[in-house]
Amino acid sequence: MAKRPVEEPDGEQIPLKAGQRPVQTADGNEAGPFEDEFEDEFESEDEILEAGVDGRPDEEREAEEKRGMWITLERLCEIYAMDMDQRTFIPGRDKLAAGESLSPDTSTYEMLHNLTTTWPCLSFDIVPDQLGDARKAYPATVYAVAGTQADTRKANQNELMVMKLSGLSRMDRGRDDEDSDDDDEDDDENADPILETKSIPLPSTTNRIRARQYPPQNSSKPPTTFTATMLENSDILIHDVTPHLISFDTPGTIITPQQSKPLASLKMHRTEGYAVDWSPLVPQGKLLTGDNDGKIFVTTGAEGGKWTPDNRPFTGHESSVEDLQWSPNERNVFASASSDGTIKVWDVRSKSRKPAVNVKVSDTDVNVISWSRQTTHLLASGADDGQWAVWDLRQWKPSSDSAPSTSVPKAVASFNFHKEQITSIEWHPTDDSIMAVAAGDNTLTLWDLAVELDDEESKDTAGVQGWPPQLLFLHYMEMVKECHWHPQIPGCVMATGDGGFGIFKTISV
Repeated sequence: MAKRPVEEPDGEQIPLKAGQRPVQTADGNEAGPFEDEFEDEFESEDEILEAGVDGRPDEEREAEEKRGMWITLERLCEIYAMDMDQRTFIPGRDKLAAGESLSPDTSTYEMLHNLTTTWPCLSFDIVPDQLGDARKAYPATVYAVAGTQADTRKANQNELMVMKLSGLSRMDRGRDDEDSDDDDEDDDENADPILETKSIPLPSTTNRIRARQYPPQNSSKPPTTFTATMLENSDILIHDVTPHLISFDTPGTIITPQQSKPLASLKMHRTEGYAVDWSPLVPQGKLLTGDNDGKIFVTTGAEGGKWTPDNRPFTGHESSVEDLQWSPNERNVFASASSDGTIKVWDVRSKSRKPAVNVKVSDTDVNVISWSRQTTHLLASGADDGQWAVWDLRQWKPSSDSAPSTSVPKAVASFNFHKEQITSIEWHPTDDSIMAVAAGDNTLTLWDLAVELDDEESKDTAGVQGWPPQLLFLHYMEMVKECHWHPQIPGCVMATGDGGFGIFKTISV
């Protein structure tokens, strides 16, 4: 990341496309070709050298420098630049000096866009679309849902936002003359980004939101998209946002107040929670939710839009349930992570409602987990101490009682690069070696676990200390809370934090 001093704007800022920066002169006009006002002062190169670098004899200048009385501004800049060039600034490790901010190296991004909303949305989910898989064309389009965190005094302004982000162009790196024939295509790729939203009122702040799309029974109809929103008041609201998504691409569509009402309002939790996950294998919809009391409930959908929670909770955690994940290939199995430092694996058919596997993986809170869709025996976890790890579930032994296993299995991979809590972790949707990790040190990192430690070329980190060879990319984002890969745009990552949303694609993935 490059550092630059903070500059206070003198007036209204000009909206810019990704990667562009305004260049202005002191009077506010764009800078033109540099003109040397002293270009006629000297008649020959010899005369310039004879006068010394500052117009005085070298002997006089050197004498004053030795007495510490005078040094040129140019020399000060040279010293500062030499000092800065000798180190690499790593967000989360290095500290900014007063009056400094960070600016991204735009040459490392293929796409980079940021947007802000009226209120922070600290949880969101990407919604699959009908625009095709593995698409690489620009401008890109993304559909998503998010829940707001309005100020306590303005809680009535909370909403579920259904979003369409279009016109997401690639970075403008300039074109050669030989590419002039592609002007029309370039104009499309450099379109201005557009954010469209549909609002559904919510009675409270959103702790976590998850979306799940199910194929239609009739091929002439669009897929059905449900959202589950876990609120700060402990309620879980289930909405059908299908009509809201359709309205973006069908002019004249009117959304009735009834269509914005929840299909179900679930009240089985006594305390708030942050753990929500939809089953990828149950067509009519099956939902897991966990709360701060350590209880986990299962809610099942049925024909006619009815949602029935099982009021017998799964219990076993000694503290709050922080995250839940259904198995990607076994419809009755799920995993849970807790602030008690354990990960537990459960079978919903168990009459005892106790975990089948119980493993202590951290001495701190286990905040997040992610189950690999490609290699289904791999589970990743992120903890409060900044450490994240990958576990081989085949090495975990079934529990004989409610106590966690005393012999902690060795992680397949473990990293302590981040120095603050891990807030989000997710496997790449099609590559089982690529991970995205977000942390409280204001960074979102991309990793390649396929890098071999004994590969001499991979060990070369350009002299940067503490940079693991598996670390592909570091993206700075203030107070980043959640990140997700787009399942249909390879390498595209979307994230949210206190400052709004970021969506980007790097040259590394």
